[in-house]
Amino acid sequence: MAGHSHWANIQRKKSAVDAKRGKVFSKWAKLIANAARTGGGDPDMNLSLRYAMDRARADNMPKDSIDRAVKKGTGELGGAALEEVVYEAYGPNGVAIIIESLTDNRARTAPDLRYILDRKGGSLANSGAVAWMFERKAAFVLQRSELDEDEVMMVALDNGAEDVTTDEAEIIGVTGPQSEFHNLKTAFDEAGYETLDGALRYIPNNFVEIDQEAFQKISALMDALEDNDDVQEVHNNAELST
Repeated sequence: MAGHSHWANIQRKKSAVDAKRGKVFSKWAKLIANAARTGGGDPDMNLSLRYAMDRARADNMPKDSIDRAVKKGTGELGGAALEEVVYEAYGPNGVAIIIESLTDNRARTAPDLRYILDRKGGSLANSGAVAWMFERKAAFVLQRSELDEDEVMMVALDNGAEDVTTDEAEIIGVTGPQSEFHNLKTAFDEAGYETLDGALRYIPNNFVEIDQEAFQKISALMDALEDNDDVQEVHNNAELST
């Protein structure tokens, strides 16, 4: 979930995208529309829009759908205004949770999340209760394949990365300041690395160790939260004990 298994958990989430592609596309469309609404429809001038479009393309969202989302955001096609809201919560075993959402109705989203959390052994927390346990960073998962670890580390560190994790069997994890997201993505693309995932994520500064039973409960809660139409991303600080 985090710590040693953090990168593997991101990889697992990516493999589940195909099973709910329509819902994933809907989430990316909202992210693109909101970025275009707040910063304009030119991704060369709007880093938030470029980031949203990159994520949509990584999940093979059709170009027409991306273009339509941009037009909705700029007002060419209409559509409700969206608001970015970050919720904080606790899960089973005191696990800290950050929930990123895009919503056109806070009065709907908060009760929906509270209901999910209550059913799965969690609860909403006050603002600031758990956010201090996380730091917003650019995070990438690279397919290890035949990559040379030293080369990957050099490319990553030369382009703003702070940490490179190589202790997973099939993947390499890279983190850096959120301001370096596009530098790192461009460098990895130019180097020909296969990027399994690249996103701005809340990375835990400390962890809660959990056993296998608690892991299953947290996983079920994460899946239920991510299935909500208003939720964009969910992050937690659980670490499966070994």
